[in-house]
Order: sequence, then C-alpha cells, then structure tokens
Amino acid sequence: MHAGSVNSCRSLAWRDGVEISRDFPLADLDKWLAQPEVLVWLDLGDPDPLVLNELATELQLDPLAVEDAVEPMERPKATRHAKHTFLTCYSTAAVRSDQGGVDLQLGRISAFVLPNALITVRTGELVELDPIVTRWRDDGLLSHGVAALVHGMLDEIIDGHFNTITTLDDEVDRLEELLFDSTRRPAEVQQRVFGLRKSLVGLRRVVLPMREVVTAVMRFRDERSKVLASELDGYFNDLYDHAIRAAEWTESLRDMVSSIFETNLSLQDARLNEIMKKLAAWAAIIAVPTAVTGWFGQNIPFFGFGDPGGVTISAALIVIGSVGLYLVFRKFDWI
Repeated sequence: MHAGSVNSCRSLAWRDGVEISRDFPLADLDKWLAQPEVLVWLDLGDPDPLVLNELATELQLDPLAVEDAVEPMERPKATRHAKHTFLTCYSTAAVRSDQGGVDLQLGRISAFVLPNALITVRTGELVELDPIVTRWRDDGLLSHGVAALVHGMLDEIIDGHFNTITTLDDEVDRLEELLFDSTRRPAEVQQRVFGLRKSLVGLRRVVLPMREVVTAVMRFRDERSKVLASELDGYFNDLYDHAIRAAEWTESLRDMVSSIFETNLSLQDARLNEIMKKLAAWAAIIAVPTAVTGWFGQNIPFFGFGDPGGVTISAALIVIGSVGLYLVFRKFDWI
C-alpha cells in the first residue's frame, strides 16, 4: 500500500496481547494484515480522499461505509457489511463558557472492524486517542482479538459521556441554587437554561443511539473470523448497561432543565404579583391625602371652612388614614 497524504496517522500491532510494533508507516499495513495472528490498529486523522479510497479498495471496504466515515452530520450507528463491520460514534466534552454556562464539544470517530484489524478515521482533533490506547493496554483483553479493541474504544467513549453528563448535572444544581438567589439578574437564569438545553439536545443525539450501537456490535458475530469472541460477552453486556444508564441520565437531565425553566417562569410571575401588590398598596396610601385635600379644597362652605382648625383636621385625617392603611397592608404582607 502506498503512503499518502494524512494529517495524522497512528498505528499499533500486537501478537498474543504483546505490542510488537508502534507507529509503523501506512505502507507497511499490508505486511501486518497478512499475519492472522497479529492484531492491528491504524488511525487516520483527516485523511486525503485518495488515500482513503485506495485503502478501501485494497481492504475491500464498502463504498457506502467509506462515504459515511467522512460525511458530516452522521448519526452514531453500527452496520454490517460483507467484509467488515462499520461503526460511528462521538466523544463528548463539557467546557465552561465565558458567560458562566457549559458548552458541549463533540468529536467524531468512525471505525472499520476487520477480522484482525481496527481501522479508525477521525475528522478533527476532538477525539483523544491516548486514553483509548491506555484502556487497551490496561484492560489485558488484547489476546481476545479485535473485539477487545472495539470494546475498549466504546468503553472509553461511553465513560466520557458519563463525565460530560456529570458536568451538566452539576450545572443543573447551580441553576437550582440561582433560581432562589434574590441578587441574580432576571435574564441570567434564562440565558443559562437556554445554553444548557442546547447542550443537552446535542448530547442526547449522540448518547441515546449508543444503545443501538452496542447492541448491533454484539449482534454482528462472525464465528468464522472470530470478530467478537464469546469470552467478551460479559464485558459487552456491562458496556450495554453503561450505555442505557447514560441515556436514562440524559433524559432525566432534560426533564430537570424543563422543570427549572418552568419554575423560573413561575417565580417571575410570583415576583410580578408581589410588585403589583406593593404598587397597589402604595397607590391606596397615596390616595388618602389626595382624597382629603380634594375634599377640603372644595369652593363651597364645609366644616372648618375659613377656619385655621380646618388645616389641623385635614392634616390629622391624612396622617391617620395613611398610617392606618400602611399598618393594615403591613399586617397582610402587602408592603
């Protein structure tokens, strides 16, 4: 196979679970694939289409799968083809924004699962490979073949989903505390809730289909080439359980954010009612001197007309009426 233009290329080869080669050139891939007892991993970062097409031709990769590996906006999925299994999934990360909220970052990785090799294709640099490689080394499952590579990759990605969900869960807790903070700005909760809902929508799109991906990978069993060793059934069942838990947690977070949004609207209505009560109470108090002075301002004779005592009477009525209303409103917590 000829070397071509690839932004980044990483590779590993194992025999009986022991690493025998690292970062070998793309041109040596044929040599390693020709040895059935050797387990091979090759990663291509933003590969040139010509290189990917040449690789697909030599490995007999399905053209539709190759197209899906580089096409944007592909959903997480796993499909079975004549010579290989193809899967696409997303890594996630939650980062704190300048506005105090949380933004979601997604990294896409596609994989071609061959009898003794895993070929991964990444678009962008958001998928961290070092944790995946460390997982393969520490799991001690590489002697089981390519299934161990698939399990380790999916396990690391789903664990990343949990880390992201935990961060978003902490943000929900902060929003709940902010709801009842009297010093907050009225629009602050709305802005952060909107940002959190946007992040959860993006997270939901990549977390929920992972149940189907894990199920499909477990179902695509090839006894002839041992693509999935039966010894790893327990590991994949545990992985499926993790995928379900992540999906359920994501759904519950969406419900909690909706509840926070509705609660914020209810609190705004309650605060508006409190303000209206205070305004109505003060308007009633102000109406007392207006009514008294209006009565004593009549241009017809009345009690105290033309008498200095009338001023005293009007002032007394204003004070008594205003203070009386103030005390009544204070008693009923209107002021």
